[in-house]
Amino acid sequence: MPALTPSAITTAVEQAVSEASVWDFHTHLYPPAFGTAIGRGVTADPQGLLLWGIDELLTYHYLIAEVLREAAGDGLTAERYYALSKTEQADLIWRKLFVEATPLSEACRGVVTTLTKLGLDPNEATLDGHRRWFAEQSPEEQIDRTLELAGVDTVTMTNDLFDDNERQRWLADPAPLRADPRFPTVLRFDALVTDWEHAVPRLKAWGYDVDRPLSAAAIDEVRRCLSDWITRIGPVYCAMSLPPTWRYPSDDPGVRCLTEAILPVCAEHGLPLALMIGVTRQINPAARLAGDTVGSADVESIALLCRDFPEQRFLVTLLSLENQHELAVTARKFANLTPFGCWWFLNNPSLIEEITRMRLELLGPTFIPQHSDCRVLEQLIYKWDHSRRVIAAVLGDQYAKLAAAGLVVTDSMIERDVQRLLYGNVAGLLQKDT
Repeated sequence: MPALTPSAITTAVEQAVSEASVWDFHTHLYPPAFGTAIGRGVTADPQGLLLWGIDELLTYHYLIAEVLREAAGDGLTAERYYALSKTEQADLIWRKLFVEATPLSEACRGVVTTLTKLGLDPNEATLDGHRRWFAEQSPEEQIDRTLELAGVDTVTMTNDLFDDNERQRWLADPAPLRADPRFPTVLRFDALVTDWEHAVPRLKAWGYDVDRPLSAAAIDEVRRCLSDWITRIGPVYCAMSLPPTWRYPSDDPGVRCLTEAILPVCAEHGLPLALMIGVTRQINPAARLAGDTVGSADVESIALLCRDFPEQRFLVTLLSLENQHELAVTARKFANLTPFGCWWFLNNPSLIEEITRMRLELLGPTFIPQHSDCRVLEQLIYKWDHSRRVIAAVLGDQYAKLAAAGLVVTDSMIERDVQRLLYGNVAGLLQKDT
């Protein structure tokens, strides 16, 4: 095929990235079988796990943190905010962040993008019209619409072993929860590693005979628990979120649980393990979910874990910008380590660009450039729209440099690489057909 001109390279990359299907590696989204509180033709489930609609979009913890700053001068405190109903909270956020102020932040711009893509007017003074529109949609229709607008093919859930709400749903009837192939499952179990003291009574109540000293018999029981839940929910990988203070190796019972129970079970079932490291919980408890912050992780601990368990596939995302270069360099040394996404506080275009460019220069196409971490369905629309634009710009620059260096850059080359980055790498790591 003939070489592309510089302007043709830009066009080809933008088209390939905009049209590529995405496997979203990490989200907190669920199909309707997990229950939802709103929507045409559904029985309202106040504890439902599928979050969607304008009120959920606006009361997401990113925007809660912003309104607590914006309206602090008006006497708004976290306590006063949380005393409001969800409708009142959404109205307050809309008024303070979108009507009385310009929605300049990435989280605010994301709402504007989402509403526009859905055909709704982001310039409305009130939410009345938006609420009527969402109330007329069924959750099934909204999932189809959102996935199409976002260009997302597969949305990986997060299924927390220690979430009582979700746990009871799995115990009642797992079949419908696994029925939608667009929503593969992930088994998450933070407390086994981060809070063994409190995990013990939970496991014992579930019928697993564990103890605080973590005896050999207790290790076997943790393995049995994990195997039981892997059989029940059929995850494509296992996952845990760790604080920045986490270290390996260590004589901490959580680390022993990881090395003696979790990793052997992952190996037995052929499952990768995702590590999300760097969140410091509740630095401001009054703000609840909006009160978590970021901390720098110990990348050497990840390197040593990869060294000691060379057959285990580790997928790692770190919350601190300062960790990103060391993580990419470490991934060059260990083929069983794959960096993924720009997590949480890093999910801003300027940081996505910096991180993606650095990873591409150090790792070539052997990483997962983005995941959405969505908790509200429609967030998929803006997160992938904004991320695709950045990814396309970074790739376009790299292809232009290759062409200037003498490589013949073709359409097929670009399409191959984009498919690999946005879908193929995930599918390959999870051993699914591409």
